[in-house]
Amino acid sequence: MKIQTRFAPSPTGYLHVGNIRTALFNYLIAKKGGGKFLLRIDDTDLERSNQEYEDEIKRDLEWLGIEWDKVEKQSRRFDRYQLTLEKLRKEGKLYPCYETTNELELKRKKLLSMGKPPVYDRSALKLSNEMISNLKIEGKEPYWRFLLDHHKVQWEDKIIGNISVDLASVSDPVLVRQDGQFLYTIASVCDDIDFGITHVIRGSDHVTNTATQIQLLGMIGSSVPTYGHHSLLTGLSGSNLSKRFGSLAIRDLRSSGIEPMALVSILSALGSSKPIKVFHSYEEIYHEFSLDYFSSAPTKFDPDLLYVISKKVLYSISLNEVEKDLRKIGVPEDKFLPFWEMAKDSIETRKDIKKIWNLCIKGPSLMIKDEDKPFVRTALKLLPPPPYTETSWKNWTDIVSKNTGRKGRSLFMPLREALTGKSVGPDMSKLMPLLQKIPSY
Repeated sequence: MKIQTRFAPSPTGYLHVGNIRTALFNYLIAKKGGGKFLLRIDDTDLERSNQEYEDEIKRDLEWLGIEWDKVEKQSRRFDRYQLTLEKLRKEGKLYPCYETTNELELKRKKLLSMGKPPVYDRSALKLSNEMISNLKIEGKEPYWRFLLDHHKVQWEDKIIGNISVDLASVSDPVLVRQDGQFLYTIASVCDDIDFGITHVIRGSDHVTNTATQIQLLGMIGSSVPTYGHHSLLTGLSGSNLSKRFGSLAIRDLRSSGIEPMALVSILSALGSSKPIKVFHSYEEIYHEFSLDYFSSAPTKFDPDLLYVISKKVLYSISLNEVEKDLRKIGVPEDKFLPFWEMAKDSIETRKDIKKIWNLCIKGPSLMIKDEDKPFVRTALKLLPPPPYTETSWKNWTDIVSKNTGRKGRSLFMPLREALTGKSVGPDMSKLMPLLQKIPSY
């Protein structure tokens, strides 16, 4: 049996690194085993679902090179969900409830104040036919719960190991809201059955939900997928990530210039016993990726690490992979190789490539300190006219040193700042042959 996985985002917000980590795990599991990866758009919430978010989800996945084999939308499957609900209703496993949100909240607070778990008390099952008729006359619409069997559900989790959840300590899950909206549990179970999902990899916050779904799958008469629950990503402070956590939204990382394989490299190892390595293709990752190395303990995500790894990715890619970028900013083709060999040491993102090319053709944008100007003017008078070669920097600084007596940092730093506007940057020997404008002071 070939592996079939799915990624099931809701188009109600932008994806963040935590969402993408789930997508990546499912993609890697499927493709490593020669299986299929399904993109399922969970848009049962018609009011909050937005086409813009759906489009952004697809752009995020494409940017990261995560290719889906098929797209499904839950909004097209309402008839299927309704048929399953009718089956559950006939078997006495679905029951109507009429409590308001406020009433449920009061019950929850009362149980907590008594030191008890806030489990739904099934009071709706005690409603007589007459009471239900009166509620309908009053115009009240029910929401619907699945009647759980109160026993333990066990499964062998691909990440956590053996898990047992006692459903006596779990509220009967709501399958349909009062407004008729199908909720995640019923929709997801039906989809996993119909689309032949063999493996479900998701966050550890879904463990209890998995137990209820396993029982629901058994009630419907379906086989149970293999489950794996990975750790949740947090910020460095330990706070949860959110779809609306802007700085780690994938759409913002796309525009920041971060290399997509930098994010993939980090997420394919973060939270595991494996060190983070720089990968350039999914084929490289397949050989090393295994859920066996991961844990379910919360995992901190450091955004600064993205820039560190992105720089390493850029440094090690071939010229062919950046030719399009160089051509776009106007680097002559005969300068591609020397420019890239010079620039790749000093960039964190592709956006920096243009900055370095602008330096070559326009000169520095920042001026040197006033106290350095007399020395720099003297040095520039000793600079031969172009063209320059890779020996020009050494030859020039040797001449300047002999004429001024300066050595070391007091010699090199003012000259670097004069030509580049910065105290750090590219190898000056490689930069000099590409400089088209020498500033005057």
